[in-house]
Amino acid sequence: MSSNLRTLDLNLLKTLDALLDERSVTRAAQRLSLTQPAVSAMLNRLREHFDDPLFTRGQHGINPTLRALALAAPVKQILGDIDQLLQPQVFDAASSQMSLSIAATDYSLSAVAVPFIAALRQQAPGVQVSVQPVENDRLAVQMERGEIDMALLTPDTTPADLHARYLFDEQYVCLLRPDHPALQHGDLTLDQFCALDHALVSHSGREFRGVTDQALASLGRQRRVTLAVNSFLVLPQILRNSDLIAVVPRRLAESADGLMQVAPPVPVKGFSKTLVWHERSHRDPGHRWLRALLFTTLGLDASTL
Repeated sequence: MSSNLRTLDLNLLKTLDALLDERSVTRAAQRLSLTQPAVSAMLNRLREHFDDPLFTRGQHGINPTLRALALAAPVKQILGDIDQLLQPQVFDAASSQMSLSIAATDYSLSAVAVPFIAALRQQAPGVQVSVQPVENDRLAVQMERGEIDMALLTPDTTPADLHARYLFDEQYVCLLRPDHPALQHGDLTLDQFCALDHALVSHSGREFRGVTDQALASLGRQRRVTLAVNSFLVLPQILRNSDLIAVVPRRLAESADGLMQVAPPVPVKGFSKTLVWHERSHRDPGHRWLRALLFTTLGLDASTL
């Protein structure tokens, strides 16, 4: 049999299984929705493959040889395994033990991943989540290799060959402590804004310019950035304990207890966030469920994922 595996038709195994169950060429043909001559022809091919008569004529049908009887259980197991292989995958969130890796910036971790993980813990507590930093130059390869399953990016950093879905637009606000001296006389003016000491979050923590400085430059103005950090997470504590001011995304400002939001006195261009994933996981039921949960966590429609 091993020498003929490449030429053995799966339909021949189905025919052998039917003949073993029915012990009749006629009944096997009816079960397979084939003609009796077609089943007889398949039986001849099976005899050639296994170099055995497999069945002999009997008074009430056909009787299997010892070789056929020895094949009965393995053939049924093979057909059962193939049938199970072809069944649609079913994902059970409550019992799943799958792993999920997410690439996210510090901002995306706070604004998107944190509420998503909280919801995930409620509905799929067995799912393991790994959050990793975004490496734009390696992301496509990481996703292709399965090292990253989902990434939270901006449209301009999203590789063209990946699946992407828009999440939301983000705007910037000024964040400072409620008793800040700059708020004593009402709204924050452009002159006050430029005169204050600012904190800035940059990827490296070494940059002292950002989109706010670009907006000011278009007006011929500039501000004084005296602190650069590489994490949004530490910023609220710094602002609560100093006269520093920071221009931050609104979603982060909303979670910063004990601080006040003020509209910037200069229009600062916001940004959009997208969810990105690879074709390898696009149709997987588990990953589809996880993407849908992330969307519903953000109040978005997940029906087209």
